[in-house]
Amino acid sequence: MFNDVLVTGGTGFLGKILVSGFEGRTTSLGKSADNLIVCDLSVDIPKIPPTTKIIIHNAGKAHVVPRNLEQENEFFKINVAGTKHLLEGIDRSGAILNQLVFISTVAVYGQEIGSMIDEQYPLKGNTPYALSKIQAEELVVNWGTKNQIPVLIFRLPLIVGENPPGNLGKMILGIKRGKYFSINKGRARRSLVLGEDIANCIKENIGKNGIYNLTDGVHPSFKEIEKVIVNQLGVSLPINLPSFLAIAFCFIGDKLPKFPFNSSLYSKMANDLTFNDVRARNELNWKPRNTLDYFKITKNVNQ
Repeated sequence: MFNDVLVTGGTGFLGKILVSGFEGRTTSLGKSADNLIVCDLSVDIPKIPPTTKIIIHNAGKAHVVPRNLEQENEFFKINVAGTKHLLEGIDRSGAILNQLVFISTVAVYGQEIGSMIDEQYPLKGNTPYALSKIQAEELVVNWGTKNQIPVLIFRLPLIVGENPPGNLGKMILGIKRGKYFSINKGRARRSLVLGEDIANCIKENIGKNGIYNLTDGVHPSFKEIEKVIVNQLGVSLPINLPSFLAIAFCFIGDKLPKFPFNSSLYSKMANDLTFNDVRARNELNWKPRNTLDYFKITKNVNQ
């Protein structure tokens, strides 16, 4: 039996949160057998149930640094061609949607340093991940305009939930294994958002159009995030890496690609990168919770 809410990538980290948030109303679409609709969007046009009213396009490639041209092309195959195939599937299905939601990323802005970047900031992202998301955003906006279907695009920072992937997951694992060092005494701030709040925001804004940053509005420091992680894992606070050592490690890492530390990583950990969500607060009645109050880690995390 198919439900009226379709979630692509419904078995992934955020996908599971979105599926749970709609409490039994969802049909999951993805390439693994765990999905009710099994389809590899990068190569196939899906068969969308005609009863579908809401689609949340969450499937995509992320959290990987490409090492060659083939891996770079995978971002466009999955994120761009996959989105195009989904839209073609909707057109073929006869489904009349009340809402299409596209899960995007703050990476489209292309910034590693900045404070309170809003949706008017130019899209300067030039990585395969960012460029593929920019192109996918354009596809869904044009499709929504052509078909007069409301489209919401959420540009998300680090997502908080139980055992997150990506940079937040690497941070947790590094602290657990004692291989993480605090930089600049953890003063730099980052924008976070709670996965459950994203699901709630979608449910409360069916029929809306627009592109929005979503954050918790707190933008905690690395030190604050580190404290929450060590308290849950029951380990010691990471050691602060002195500036002279950090500079020395940067020099080594910039010369040796396999070295786990370099100037780019240092810059990311030493400087603020935060995003403005005032538009969502004003237009979507976005009232997020403090992510650090809901940070969940299982002690056997092995991501």
